[in-house]
Amino acid sequence: MHRRPGLPLLSAGSRGGACGPGNQLNASIRHAAADVPEPVDIDHTHHSHDRHERLLSWAFWVIAGFALVEVGGAWLGNSLTLAADAGHMILDASALGLAWWAMRLSRRGHDDRLTYGYHRFQVLAAFVNGLALLALCVWILIEAFGRLRMPEDIAPLPVLVVAAIGLVVNLVAYRMLHGTQNLNVRSAALHVLGDILGSIAAIASALAVMWFGWRYADPLLAVAVVAILVRGAYRVLRESATILLEATPKGIDIDAVRSALTQVAGVLEIHHVHAWALTGEKPMVTLHARVSDGTDEESALSRIKEVLLESFGIDHSTVQVERSDCPDED
Repeated sequence: MHRRPGLPLLSAGSRGGACGPGNQLNASIRHAAADVPEPVDIDHTHHSHDRHERLLSWAFWVIAGFALVEVGGAWLGNSLTLAADAGHMILDASALGLAWWAMRLSRRGHDDRLTYGYHRFQVLAAFVNGLALLALCVWILIEAFGRLRMPEDIAPLPVLVVAAIGLVVNLVAYRMLHGTQNLNVRSAALHVLGDILGSIAAIASALAVMWFGWRYADPLLAVAVVAILVRGAYRVLRESATILLEATPKGIDIDAVRSALTQVAGVLEIHHVHAWALTGEKPMVTLHARVSDGTDEESALSRIKEVLLESFGIDHSTVQVERSDCPDED
């Protein structure tokens, strides 16, 4: 049988008694079928990967550069809110740098030790970013309660100017990062969203002091910002933890997979189905398919892989085709 170069083909076919006396087993394990087309999803292409990497690089340098500007503005205006926002931006720049590095690292090829390469490092980076965001929320709450007890005077004009410029910078960065399916870029976008909210809070507090002399605006707005950030951090942690625990990917119903595959001609039963994701964009599955006597195994295998790709977006599957009922433990 013809096989595309670079795609491993494992055969475990045998005759005579693998699953009990007198049974003849004709089983084949295929890691990749020769007739299945390459995936066409743009998120799996090198072009998409390069685009995500450029976005993270651009956002890192912009956020890191303006964080230094905010440090100067906080010093001039004696603003704890702006200083906190500057610290937030410095932390976000670190998170963006980590995400950028993780994406570059994931481009390394696989080897015998890391058979999937470095793709999972992106998920680890997203998990770390989520933890960092939660830690930042705790710090903001502590500072906010301190300012509620002992409010301090600020110089509103420099705070207003720097925060307004920061708002524009963060809006542009968020617009560039938002909307992608890449988990790491989405995590970075949440950090930038926190910067946007921090800039808005700094602007509002500066205006409140400038117009009304009300110094309690900063801590109250900070608590509102934390409520939004905690929700975002929880979502990133939940999604990345789901991938790290190799749970069934979001959007894939195992019962639906079984039902769809049993509609393939000659397939009697689908069992031992295991689905997980290497990253948020790369679901995988292994399964056993029991076929009837007289069914062409290669045709059934090819059709199973086509259904997995077309109906569920799974382009990487390992399928074992069996003719006899061969129970074994998952």
